Amino acid sequence: MSRRDKKKAARADAPPPVLGLDVGGVLVDRVAEDSDTSFFGDRPMDTPRTDGSLEAVIELVELFEGRVYIVSKAGPRIARLTTEWLALHGFLSNTMIPAAHLHFVRKRPEKAPICVDLGVTHFVDDRVDVLGHLRSVKHRYLFSGGLGANPVPDSIPRNVQHVATWPQTVHRIKVTVR
Repeated sequence: MSRRDKKKAARADAPPPVLGLDVGGVLVDRVAEDSDTSFFGDRPMDTPRTDGSLEAVIELVELFEGRVYIVSKAGPRIARLTTEWLALHGFLSNTMIPAAHLHFVRKRPEKAPICVDLGVTHFVDDRVDVLGHLRSVKHRYLFSGGLGANPVPDSIPRNVQHVATWPQTVHRIKVTVR
């Protein structure tokens, strides 16, 4: 068996790729977190999405054949607002992500067991500490395109890829899925 055939056979035996996405700083722009348009302000539904996120998620849902989950830290009130925001801004209807694929945790480290249970192989988050907890996730992406005035961390672990825009994120993910 040739080297190429061996690689192809290994991919065929591997579990299918599964994508996990955070919300704040990834789908929702953190530029508004100190204003009345943040989820914590008076007009949460006016919180802007990150540039290119809807189009990118539509493309990624197709690439992952629907195996895309949103895993976000939120208490009950913010989880409800997040779900409403995702519906209002087309992230559920346009991407075809079912509501059953939304998972909310109270503490950031609690994302790790959710990712294990879902078989997540790729995860996009805006926090290095969260990505550090996701040891079972092979492909971790630190997204800085929605940080607003918050700085990109000085130290990014070698096993985490820094991505600054959604087109860059999609490109980096595609390379690992094909």
